[in-house]
Amino acid sequence: MVRETRLDPEVEVIWEDFHAEVNVPSEQLRQWLLTRGSGEEAFGPDPTMDLPEPGRQILHVLSKRKVDLTPADVEVMRAAIDRIRELTAEKPRRGNADDEWRHALLDLGHDVLVER
Repeated sequence: MVRETRLDPEVEVIWEDFHAEVNVPSEQLRQWLLTRGSGEEAFGPDPTMDLPEPGRQILHVLSKRKVDLTPADVEVMRAAIDRIRELTAEKPRRGNADDEWRHALLDLGHDVLVER
């Protein structure tokens, strides 16, 4: 049985914007976050739960279907879109060679080296 669900048009736009800004596949993002989170503190018994925020929340949203989004998921998507756009608008002089800037974007699932 096909579920007939009409989504709020704003959620539709946020969904599209989120998937346009978060351009790193979920498994690649997870691997990146595992690398970032494996510093001095290392991982506890459940590596999934120890992924850095907000990356873990973004991964959670990426695993969902549009019809299964919660209001909290929509807020995660909004925050990710806003932060990615803010960071990309503030491109440093060194551009893509600025590791701190690029890593901050990668933490959000956005790779500046991926062409749109």
